[in-house]
Amino acid sequence: MPDTLPENSVGLVTAQTMHFDVPLALACGRSFDNYDITYETYGELNSDHSNAILICHALSSDHHAAGYHSMEDRKPGWWETCIGPGKVIDTNHFFVVCMNNLGGCKGSTGPASTNPETNKPYGPDFPIVTVKDWVESQARFTDKLEIKTWLAIIGGSLGGMQVLQWNIDFPERIKHAAVIAAAPKLTAQNIGFNEVARQAIMHDVDFHDGRYYEHDTVPRRGLMLARMLGHITYLSDDAMREKFGRELRQGKISYGFDVDFQVESYLRYQGESFVDRFDANTYLLMTKALDYFDPAADFDDDLSKALSHAQANFLVISFSSDWRFAPERSREIVKALQNNNHDVSYAEVVVPHGHDAFLMPINDYLDVFGAWMGHLVKEVSS
Repeated sequence: MPDTLPENSVGLVTAQTMHFDVPLALACGRSFDNYDITYETYGELNSDHSNAILICHALSSDHHAAGYHSMEDRKPGWWETCIGPGKVIDTNHFFVVCMNNLGGCKGSTGPASTNPETNKPYGPDFPIVTVKDWVESQARFTDKLEIKTWLAIIGGSLGGMQVLQWNIDFPERIKHAAVIAAAPKLTAQNIGFNEVARQAIMHDVDFHDGRYYEHDTVPRRGLMLARMLGHITYLSDDAMREKFGRELRQGKISYGFDVDFQVESYLRYQGESFVDRFDANTYLLMTKALDYFDPAADFDDDLSKALSHAQANFLVISFSSDWRFAPERSREIVKALQNNNHDVSYAEVVVPHGHDAFLMPINDYLDVFGAWMGHLVKEVSS
C-alpha cells in the first residue's frame, strides 16, 4: 500500500457533527425537537463567504464526498472524481460542503439513533422525511455556517432533486445550480423498482418490523437483494454487456443455482458489500423520499410555475444510456427553465455507462462540467 495519498486529493478528512435544538417540522406532520447533521468540508471559506459550494448526495451516498478517512482505509469519497485541488470542483478556489441527510446512517439523526421518547433506536418509528425536509434542514445548516448565499449547489440523481427544491424554496440563496442525471419526479417504473427493493427488505425474516437493532441482527438478505436490483438499474445493457458479456466464472456451466456467470458474481459482491456499510431502514426512507418528490404537484402540476422564482444560472447534464433518469426527463427541467427565461446550459453526454456515469471520470462529461465550473472560478477570483 502506498504511504502517500494522490496529489490531487483533498487528503485526510474528518467528519464533523452539528447539533440543532430548534424544532424542525416535517412534511409528514411530525417534527424533531432536536437533531444532528454530520458533514465534511474541503477547501477554505474566503473572507466574505462567497466561495461556498453545497454538494447534495444521492440515495446510497453520504457526507464523505472526497478525500480519505485514514491512511489504512483507502476508500475515497464517493465523488473523488470531481472534488479536489485542480479538479472540476476545485478546492483551491472553493469551500465545498457535503452533509449526511436526516434519516441517513452515517452520523446524522436517523433510524438507528436513539428515540428520546423510548430510549431505544427509532427503527420504524423514525418519521418519513422528504426532499423538502432535507432542504429545510440544509438551509438551517447554512445559517449556522454563516453563509448567506451558496455560490453553487450541485447534485446528481437524488442530489439533483434537492438542487431543484432549493431553487423553489430558497431561490435567493443560490447563485448557480447544477442538476446532473436527475428528474423532476419518478416514473411509475422507477417507483415500482423502489417498491420491489423495499419488499425484499421488509420480507427478510431478520427485519423484525424494522426493529432488528433490538434483536442484534441485520436483514442482510433483503438489503442485499435490494442493492442488487438497484445496481442493475444504475447500469445500462451496453455497459453490462461490455463489462461481463456472458462470461462464465468457472469456464463452464454448473447446471445448478450457484454462480455461473460473472455478472451474477459481481451483483452478489455489490449486494454483500453494501450490507456492511448501509442501514436497511435508511434505504427504505431514501427510496420513499425519491418516490414522493414531485415539486410541480404544489403548482398545479406545472413545473414551469414551480421554477418560476428561481434566480440561479443552471447547468443540466444527462447521459444518453441512463434509462433510470433518462435524458428526456432532464429536458423537461430545461424546458421549464427556458419557459421562465432562466439562464440554463444543457448537455447530453453520449456514453454507454448508464445512470452511474455521473460518478465516473468520463472526459466529455468532465469537460462540460469543468467549463461551467471555470466560470465560477473566475467569479470568485475577480
